Amino acid sequence: MGGTPGQAWSWVQGAWVEGNPPIVGPLSHALWLASAVFDGARAFQGVAPDLDLHCARSIRSAIAMGLAPMVTAGEIEELCWDGIRRFPKDAELYIRPMFYAEEGFVSPDPDTTRFVLSVYEDPLPKPTGFAACVSTRRRPLPSMAPTEAKAACLYPNAGLALVEARKRGFQSAIMLDAIGNVAEFATANLFIAKDGVARTPVPNGCFLNGITRQRIIALLRADGVTVEEVTLTPDDVLSADEVFSTGNHSKCVPVTKVEHREFAPGPVFARARALYWEYAFR
Repeated sequence: MGGTPGQAWSWVQGAWVEGNPPIVGPLSHALWLASAVFDGARAFQGVAPDLDLHCARSIRSAIAMGLAPMVTAGEIEELCWDGIRRFPKDAELYIRPMFYAEEGFVSPDPDTTRFVLSVYEDPLPKPTGFAACVSTRRRPLPSMAPTEAKAACLYPNAGLALVEARKRGFQSAIMLDAIGNVAEFATANLFIAKDGVARTPVPNGCFLNGITRQRIIALLRADGVTVEEVTLTPDDVLSADEVFSTGNHSKCVPVTKVEHREFAPGPVFARARALYWEYAFR
């Protein structure tokens, strides 16, 4: 995600509240023992691509964390559109449904599940690209963390990867899985292109199979581009013709440098981004 949000509205206990209202106390399970899950969607120029899929995933994440959602994916989507309409049509928004537990000891008490939806201004990053290094931090195995959920507890490790990268002069980090293969960027999925073929790490349970990732794979394949989901090593990335990322926050942006190797935005990236924007506004 980006920096400090602009104007914000949150649905809290059945009403829209402006700004950043307090919702937990020092004894709340989510604050103490990290029972929070969330999802992120985007709205811009009056569209919100795949909003329904993001809402559905928030429900799956909550269930995977042992929470008990009290709203349906459809109800969340309706609330999202209600929040979107509070902003100008050309506003670039981040949409974040969240579930968390208020009570429990170590494991959350599902009967105390709470729901909050935040919609706030957060400009889409320009597709100018970013530089990334290979991080020493690794994605956990499914047996080590709730990797099937978009869980808040997974993000401190990504944050440490970003701290490490910035100390080295990079903007992002490539995180490996437990056995040293490429998983994803710290906050987005990773693609490379070689000889016109797009390749991306095959989902192995240690990272989320992103909604924007899946969308771009489908769009490229429908357009005749070969897309392979394979095991990738850091050397595969360094020897690629192109590297780019996909994710809800930035959608599809190029990578201009990995470690010592510089890259230019290439034709596969350009096609992926163009196809996504065509899809968003169709």
